[in-house]
Amino acid sequence: MNKTMTPGKVASQAQQRPLALAGLLVGILLLAGCAVGPDFKRPEMDVGAAYGQAAEPVDPTANAGWVQVSPGVAPLRAAWWVLYDDRILNELMSELEAENLDIRIAEARYRQAQASLQSARSGLFPTVGSNVSVERSGSSGGNAAGREGGAAGFSGGASNSYSLSSSVSWELDLWGRVRRSVESSQAALDASVADIGDIRLSMQSTLAQTYFSVRVTDAEIRLMEQTVQAYERSLNMTSNRYNAGIATQADVAAARTQLENARTQLLSLERQRAQLEHAVAVLLGRTPASFQLAANGEVPMLPSIPVGLPAELLQRRPDVAAAERRMAEANAQIGVAQAAWLPAITLGAQGGFRSGQWAEWLTAPARFWAIGPALALTIFDGGARRAAVEQARAAFDVQALSWRQAVLTALQEVEDLLVQLRVMGMEQVTQGRALESARESLRLTQNQYEAGLIDYLSVVQTETTALNTERAALSLLSERLSASARLMAALGGGWDQTSALTKATP
Repeated sequence: MNKTMTPGKVASQAQQRPLALAGLLVGILLLAGCAVGPDFKRPEMDVGAAYGQAAEPVDPTANAGWVQVSPGVAPLRAAWWVLYDDRILNELMSELEAENLDIRIAEARYRQAQASLQSARSGLFPTVGSNVSVERSGSSGGNAAGREGGAAGFSGGASNSYSLSSSVSWELDLWGRVRRSVESSQAALDASVADIGDIRLSMQSTLAQTYFSVRVTDAEIRLMEQTVQAYERSLNMTSNRYNAGIATQADVAAARTQLENARTQLLSLERQRAQLEHAVAVLLGRTPASFQLAANGEVPMLPSIPVGLPAELLQRRPDVAAAERRMAEANAQIGVAQAAWLPAITLGAQGGFRSGQWAEWLTAPARFWAIGPALALTIFDGGARRAAVEQARAAFDVQALSWRQAVLTALQEVEDLLVQLRVMGMEQVTQGRALESARESLRLTQNQYEAGLIDYLSVVQTETTALNTERAALSLLSERLSASARLMAALGGGWDQTSALTKATP
């Protein structure tokens, strides 16, 4: 029985078709706004309200090397090394920024991450392609008789085919697979930005520490040169006293031994100084033979470093920020793995011209077109998708634990360096008193020897003690300068995650 469609029903159905199409589009857009997988949120971690060393009493007679600043005040600026007020160090830092190879490697890796992000973003857009082909094909046919008296014949034809077509393909990102991939790539790019900051800060700290070692070694070399000159005078005086019958041959031998030991220590310091200079050259991207750092006779003064709160390390330590961004990258990969369980819908369209005659190639009868959606869904994969999801979740757990470890390590480094600088400040006070006593003892001993009250062996022992005390004071100063540079790096060196990521956003 046939149903007759009235004009009213036909008009009603015609009006409902646009509404149904609009509803379908709205549904697709709503689905496209959803993305499977968890949204990233940084885990909570109690880092304390203040550093433990901030509550420790500070000796008012000693320079602790750092000071607690009020909350909200930027503890350091990016050019933290200017606190040492050393012009040559400032120039070396500028050259380091431009020429250090480790920094340039990190920047190249950042460009790799940028390209990876652009590749991931391309999945949000349709793919347009074209194809042009010219083919010539043929077939053969015929019959064959038996060997005896038979005949065989073959006949065939050939034809040409000309084709020009274009195609458009677009995978609807209904479940957020592509968006999660973009999110993951963006987090990886942010981690690369933080890696650049971490490498740059590490190289700056290394350069500062090496430079301080050079300057302290220069001071030790000057001390040893003065010591060698003093020991040469002592040897001459002892030899003259021996010739006059006042001193013994043992005194002369002791004076000569002391002099040669001092000359040996001077040569060792010159060797160490050359190696430190070579290290500075490599940090600056130069060959050791092409770089020289002249001795200027000055050791930088120890600055007072402003120290903020532990919570600031989460934003100001580039290695902690990099660990957090890699945690976000792993989190997004969970959504990518979960999206594999859902069907993939691709809209495709194709059109063009196809003909067997060149003259009819671009005519209306030769046109063809095709359009339609395609749905793909994996039914059975032997557990591969489930394993991929579990792998992504485990990778996130690894990165989350690595972030926590990075935070704890950062806190430990700061606390260690705070106590090191504070206690070494007190050590420097007692070392200064010991140095004054050693110099006074040496002066008195030399006067007694010249007066003939004691033998030269007593002078040797006193001079050795005085020299060791002088070198210990310089060594302590070198350790304090190195610790101050490491503390500035441990505090982040003025690096800020928000500003760094804003500048690097492509």
